[in-house]
Amino acid sequence: MRGSYKVPGGKLVVADVEVTDGRLQRVSISGDFFLEPDEALVRIDQALTGLTEVSDVATLTAAIQLALAPDVAGPVEMVGFGPESVAIAVRRALGRATSWQDHDFQLIRTGPQHPAMQMALDEVIARQVGDGLRPPNLRIWEWASNAVIIGSFQSLSNEVDLVAAARHDVTVVRRISGGGAMFVEPGNTITYSLVVPGSLVEGLSFAASYAFLDDWVLGALAELGIQARYVPLNDIASPTGKIAGAAQKRLANGAVLHHVTMSYDIDADKMLDVLRIGREKLSDKGITSANKRVDPLRSQTGMSRETIIAAFIEYFRGRYGLTEVDVDDATLTTARALADSKFETEAWTARVP
Repeated sequence: MRGSYKVPGGKLVVADVEVTDGRLQRVSISGDFFLEPDEALVRIDQALTGLTEVSDVATLTAAIQLALAPDVAGPVEMVGFGPESVAIAVRRALGRATSWQDHDFQLIRTGPQHPAMQMALDEVIARQVGDGLRPPNLRIWEWASNAVIIGSFQSLSNEVDLVAAARHDVTVVRRISGGGAMFVEPGNTITYSLVVPGSLVEGLSFAASYAFLDDWVLGALAELGIQARYVPLNDIASPTGKIAGAAQKRLANGAVLHHVTMSYDIDADKMLDVLRIGREKLSDKGITSANKRVDPLRSQTGMSRETIIAAFIEYFRGRYGLTEVDVDDATLTTARALADSKFETEAWTARVP
C-alpha cells in the first residue's frame, strides 16, 4: 500500500507499506526531502516495522523520534519534513487517512446571501459532509449586505461599536468558529469556505491543519504574482501586508469547516469606526492606517475581484478537481430555518456579551 503527504511549504513524503497479521511487515519511506546522515532513513523504516496497523499518528511519530534521538542515532537533520509528516504518509498508506486526490470536490453556488444565512449555510453544509450526505466542497461567498462577523468566543461589546455599526448599516453576526472579527462589504472581500472530512486532516494538529488547508490558495496567489505566506496561527500575508484571516471548526460528526476572508478592497476608516479591536490593535503598533495591516488584493494585483475569484477556482480545479453545483432547495430551507432560530437571534449573537 502506498500513501503520500506533501508538507505545506516543504517536501513530499511517500510511504510504501506491507501489512501481515495486523502489523507493519515492511516499510519504505521515500521522497524529495533532505536527510542527513543517509543511515537515518534506514532507522526510520526499522522504527515503523512491527508496529500495529491501527497505530495512530502520535504512536508512529514517537517511534520515529525515539529511533532518531541524538543518544541513539547521533546528530540527524531532517529538512522539508519531520517525524509527523512520515507518520501521516504511513496512515494514508494504511487507509486510515485520506488525501486530496481521494475526494471528489464540489463547488457550491449559492448566490448572494445575507450575513445570518451565510453562517447557517456553513453549518448546514458542514453537517451534510460529516453525515456523508454531500462530498467535500468549496463555496465562494457572495454578500448581499454589509457585515461584521465575530468569532464564536468573542465579546460582542468588546469587539464591535454597535452604534457605529448601525450608522453604517452593518449587520453583526456570530459564526461557529473561533478567531477574530471580520469586516465585510459586498464587493470588497473574497470569502470562501472549504468543508472536508476529518480524515483529510487526520493526524494534524489544529494549528498544522490551518497551513495544510490554506496551501492551495498560496499556490493560487503565487500564480497571480503575489508571493504570499502562511503566518501562524491563521493569517495569510504578503511582503506588503496581511491579506487574509482564516477560522476553523471541527464538528462532532467529523466534518472540518475551514473558512477564509480576504480583503479585496477596504474602507479603512469605516472598518476602524465599527471594530473596536481594530482600533486597539492599530494603536498598540503605533499605526495610523489600516492599510498597513490589511493589504487588499486589488492594490497588489490590479485585477478585478471576479478575475481573482475565477483564478482561484481554476487553480483549485486543476489541483484537486471540482464539479460545480447549485445549492439545492432542501439545503436552503434548512439553512433559512437555522438562520431564523439561531444566527439572527440576540441569544446567539450576544451569547458572550
